[in-house]
Amino acid sequence: MDYYLDVLMWSGVAVLLMMFGVWLISVWRRNTGLIDIFWGLGFVVVSTVAFQASTIEVTPRRGLVLALVTLWGVRLAVHIFLRGLGEGEDRRYADMRQRAGEGFWWKSFFTVFCLQGALILIIAQPLVWVQLMPQSASWQWTDGLALALWCLGFVFEAGGDWQLSRFKDDPSNQGKVMDKGLWSLTRHPNYFGDFTLWWGYFAFTLAVPGGLWTVASVALMSFLLLKVSGVTLLEKDIAERRPGYREYIETTPAFFPWPKSKG
Repeated sequence: MDYYLDVLMWSGVAVLLMMFGVWLISVWRRNTGLIDIFWGLGFVVVSTVAFQASTIEVTPRRGLVLALVTLWGVRLAVHIFLRGLGEGEDRRYADMRQRAGEGFWWKSFFTVFCLQGALILIIAQPLVWVQLMPQSASWQWTDGLALALWCLGFVFEAGGDWQLSRFKDDPSNQGKVMDKGLWSLTRHPNYFGDFTLWWGYFAFTLAVPGGLWTVASVALMSFLLLKVSGVTLLEKDIAERRPGYREYIETTPAFFPWPKSKG
């Protein structure tokens, strides 16, 4: 247990240093939304620290999990970076800045950057457990399930982002609601994809002794996606801001994919 806590401590130090650096840049650029670029990369940092610090043999499972989280985190970072080019501060953070007043520049370090860093450490526990705990090198059926869930989630998340980017790049779609492709099955294919691949990460721990407890971390991630920073926050006032979205709500499931109804 001391070994596990030592790795968590060093992972926490690495994440804190990353968040401090990003916070300094955000103060300089007056753009707190930069934190979103580094959300996925935070899990890459934690996973890499755990992989390097582990004293057990490198199994195919350990290598695969590190590769998958790196692919996911880097793709997400690049997507968010490109999406934000030429844009100002995200509306969510601009609202926080307005409410907090002049002191937001230093308050944001605790209320945004440290908070997200702490969440990364808590949610990353399935990734850490796989890297640190002794395990069989043989492939288990749960590994196949985990990889299938991850692939399904990645297709929905990356595919949904790609489809929406192409939709927005077409000037004729200005003011319209994206309801084609994956967006015809769920109003939030990217969030559903994130949800699914994280349950894939948890499924990898089923082949590692004692990994069942990490379900709490993935349950927290699912709660955030469904009730806090994901669907609920995004749709709080979107029907008022975007004509046609109310009809979209009536015909398309909010989260879990299902063929579009006729309304």
